[in-house]
Amino acid sequence: MLVSWLTDRLRPVSGLLGRPRMALIVTALLAVAALAAPSLEAWAQQGDAPKKPPQQAQQQKPPAKPPRGAPAKPGSQQSTASKTEALPPSQIGIGTLAKQAFMVDPQTSTVLLFKDADKPMHPSSMAKMMTIYIVFEELAAGRLKLDSKFRVSERARNMGGSRMFVELGSEVSVEDLIKGMIVLSGNDACVVIAEGLSGTEESFAERMTKKARELGMVGSTFKNSSGWPAEGQWTTARDLAVLAWRTIDDFPQYYKYYSETNWTYNNIKQDNRNRLLRTTAGTDGLKTGHTEEGGYGQAASAIRDGRRLILVVNGMTSMAERAQETSRVMEWGFREFTNTTVFRAGDAVVDAPVWLGTQDKVPLVVPRMVQVTAPTGQAVSPRVVARFDGPLPAPIVKGAKLGTAALTLPDGRVIEYPLEAGADVPRKGVFGRVTAMISHYLFGWWS
Repeated sequence: MLVSWLTDRLRPVSGLLGRPRMALIVTALLAVAALAAPSLEAWAQQGDAPKKPPQQAQQQKPPAKPPRGAPAKPGSQQSTASKTEALPPSQIGIGTLAKQAFMVDPQTSTVLLFKDADKPMHPSSMAKMMTIYIVFEELAAGRLKLDSKFRVSERARNMGGSRMFVELGSEVSVEDLIKGMIVLSGNDACVVIAEGLSGTEESFAERMTKKARELGMVGSTFKNSSGWPAEGQWTTARDLAVLAWRTIDDFPQYYKYYSETNWTYNNIKQDNRNRLLRTTAGTDGLKTGHTEEGGYGQAASAIRDGRRLILVVNGMTSMAERAQETSRVMEWGFREFTNTTVFRAGDAVVDAPVWLGTQDKVPLVVPRMVQVTAPTGQAVSPRVVARFDGPLPAPIVKGAKLGTAALTLPDGRVIEYPLEAGADVPRKGVFGRVTAMISHYLFGWWS
């Protein structure tokens, strides 16, 4: 790494044992792919489609049409691939059969696919992800236990659509209701949870919308716990991706329920409608959905070799098309883009000067792994600027936040991540401090 120092030295104006003021900017030019800190806010609350990453959003030209009059193969049908090529391009990424689509690498905040991802759409059963998020939150806070039980009301028992088949008046454990909502997509299970936690489903829906705002889901309003069609109930593909990532990141101890492929309740065995769990490597969640108004949709996540992608699609015409298209786009995301680790957790970005310490310098390190997402085979050179107010006064405690590093991505975004002290630096004794001050006043501005 090439490091250049731009230093504005000021004559010290502090007292005898004070420190001189010096503003330091460290500019590091890294010959690697575009660097990005894992910041959810980087893509959770953007009002417009993000800028296109370099060389990743251009569409391939469709193949030449066969000559007129050329005989068609008997019994041939238009494939998903050929249908995709005929569609208008997405704002970012490849064309897709979905009316709305959003794919992100949450570890680097890199948006790989964007197609009308901020346009309002019907959430259908993907709304259950918010109901489940709130249940996970209650469990993590200790206000609810997996063996807690809620009574089934007549309203819950009479819910239509996909069902868990709970019985009127019975008491069902929270764990069974979680499986009922995730694996069986049970609308009845959602109502049992909503009434158990908030008294009425209407009150619970208000809580869902409030939680959406807290998570940065600015385009989502919920009217019920299951996603059953209702006037004024909307979400966006981007919002559902935010919810998916927060579920994965906030509740890893409970996220495992999303990967169950089938479950039996009340002697009725049902398969998880998320076909990617069985067909696409690394898939471990999340939720499918369907309404007549919104079509077939899915929020999906997969992880391979430590790299996770989150994909949300909606507006397709059948379960089969949804499964094929979601798998195709997920494979594209893993195939066409790669992540490179630039800094491991604890790696030093720069050595910062220390004032009146037993050591002259202290390493400033990144507290977490920093990775890059770029098109496969493509290398770019990001610009990283480390900022801190130096020299840093001793004593310094390892882990103390002492600055930030701002990086400029190829698409123009600037993302900051914290820099921490990589070591303890005790303060010099009285004699050492006096000697350092005298030396600085006599020779400091001539050096």
